[in-house]
Amino acid sequence: MRFVVKLLINAFALWLTTYIVAGVHVTAWHHEGGWPMFWTYIVLALIFGVVNGIVGTVLRIVAFPLYVLTLGLFSLIVNGILFLIVDWISEHWLHFGLQVDGFWWGVLGALVLGIISWIVGLFVRPLTRPQRA
Repeated sequence: MRFVVKLLINAFALWLTTYIVAGVHVTAWHHEGGWPMFWTYIVLALIFGVVNGIVGTVLRIVAFPLYVLTLGLFSLIVNGILFLIVDWISEHWLHFGLQVDGFWWGVLGALVLGIISWIVGLFVRPLTRPQRA
């Protein structure tokens, strides 16, 4: 249940990010039937989760000295790189999905996505917590 909620939060945050950040666009998944944009955002949210979980963890470990040196500001660069990796995966492997106009648009998009996910998560988190007796 928590996985599905996090997936929906990230898909919603990505959808909102495309409206806020001018350099971030999403191309719909073309298939027969309805809701192609909905499924596009769900697939992109899954890709974000995998990239953040695997590549993001490795990048954060390797770049740890830079995190300390910059008091955490280097995380903006790492998140921008992860955003561009998702762009590359969706463009070259899936031929639909996220399109980022440049590195700094990726950094701004990742920042906006993180803020939106955090805000929405504040409201949804009480609903997903296990109830204690």
